[in-house]
Amino acid sequence: MSVEATLGLGGNLGDPVAAFAAALVRLRDHAAVELKATSSVWRTAPWGKLDQPEFRNMAVLIETSLSAEYLLALCLVIERESGRERRERWGPRTLDIDILTYGSETIDRPGLQVPHPRIAERAFVLAPLAEIAPVIMIGDRSVADLLVAIASQDAGRDEDGTRRLHAASPAQSA
Repeated sequence: MSVEATLGLGGNLGDPVAAFAAALVRLRDHAAVELKATSSVWRTAPWGKLDQPEFRNMAVLIETSLSAEYLLALCLVIERESGRERRERWGPRTLDIDILTYGSETIDRPGLQVPHPRIAERAFVLAPLAEIAPVIMIGDRSVADLLVAIASQDAGRDEDGTRRLHAASPAQSA
C-alpha cells in the first residue's frame, strides 16, 4: 500500500540547492519512494531565529510505501549525510527535511507530528507546497487558501536556484 506525502526542504548553510539536489537523488533512488513533483526553489527570510542568512526552501510530492516513521528515519539519514548538525532550534542548517503531510493522516507522536504543526503559519512552506499540491487539505483549509491568509510574508521564487536544482537533479517538477 502506498500513500502520497509531501516534504519540505530548507537550508541556509553551504549550498542549499546542491543539498536539495543530492536529497532528491537519494529519495528518487530509494525503492519505496517515487518522486511525483518538485516545486521551485524559494528564497525566504529566517523564521524564529532572525540573525542568520536567508533560507532556500522547496517542497516535494512523493508516493511511498514507507510508514511515516520510516519516512522520517530516511529524511533524518539524508539530513545527516548532508552534514546537518542539530545545535539550536530554528538555527542555521545545511539541510532540513520535514514531513509536511502523509496522506490524509494526522499523526501526533513524540518526534513526529503530521501535518507539520506550524505549516499554516509559514509562507516558506506553503508557497512551494502550493505550487505542487494546492488542494491538499490542512485541517479544513486547502494549502492554497492557507497561503492567501499569510500572503504578506516575504517569500519569493529563486529562479537561478531552481535552474541549478533541475540541472543537478532532473527530477520531475510541477
